[in-house]
Amino acid sequence: MKTRQFTLALLAASVVTALAITPALAQTASTTTTTSHESTRLTTEFTTFAGSNTNAQALVNGLSSGSSITLTETVAGTNGAPSTTTTTTFTPDTGKMGYGNVRIALSLAEASLTKAGITDPTSAELEAALNGGTLVLADGTSIDLKGVLALRAAGEGWGQIANSMGFKLGEVMRSPKAAGHAAAGARASASVARVDFGKSHMTSHPDATSHSGRPDFANKPDFAGKPTVPDRPQIPDHPGHAGRPGG
Repeated sequence: MKTRQFTLALLAASVVTALAITPALAQTASTTTTTSHESTRLTTEFTTFAGSNTNAQALVNGLSSGSSITLTETVAGTNGAPSTTTTTTFTPDTGKMGYGNVRIALSLAEASLTKAGITDPTSAELEAALNGGTLVLADGTSIDLKGVLALRAAGEGWGQIANSMGFKLGEVMRSPKAAGHAAAGARASASVARVDFGKSHMTSHPDATSHSGRPDFANKPDFAGKPTVPDRPQIPDHPGHAGRPGG
């Protein structure tokens, strides 16, 4: 009888444990499915902008995880020469971001390049739009791109970033390319001779270790209307007391 009671107790405990684990497993599976769906949706949305599905996936995954991004492009050869394939690797300035912020960042980057007259960007031009760089045009003029991610990492809200680029965030989110075309100062199709990067250029630093100590501004809410706190006035030095009586 005791053996039977012990067996029943073990069976009951196993059932309770299984019931406790099942919701956790279901929640994990649901989260994984949602994440995969969001990643796929964004990849599809920005495939044309990135130049390929592979590049779009690299952008979405790299921006969401804060890891290095490698973009690949193939250039057709001229006069019978074979085509060449080049890669560009850089690390996002912001670290990890949620998928909503990833979509905003890529939309603003697309609008900024469209405004500069670039609708079919190269990998280097994509990096410049995200992390910052200078587009040197064939006619010798240049266009400075502050970098959507660089501005975000500096603590600016998405609304502030859009306004500084001459956009309204809502219009950009509805149609990045249309917002870029409609922006004041938008150029006609531009021919870029080269892209120059400053000291923040991360091509030679594919790892994200240099960003490990940076505060995470990527997912903070926008505070476009937040007043600036003035600098605290310096307190004058106290006079010495060398001559104090009784000293």
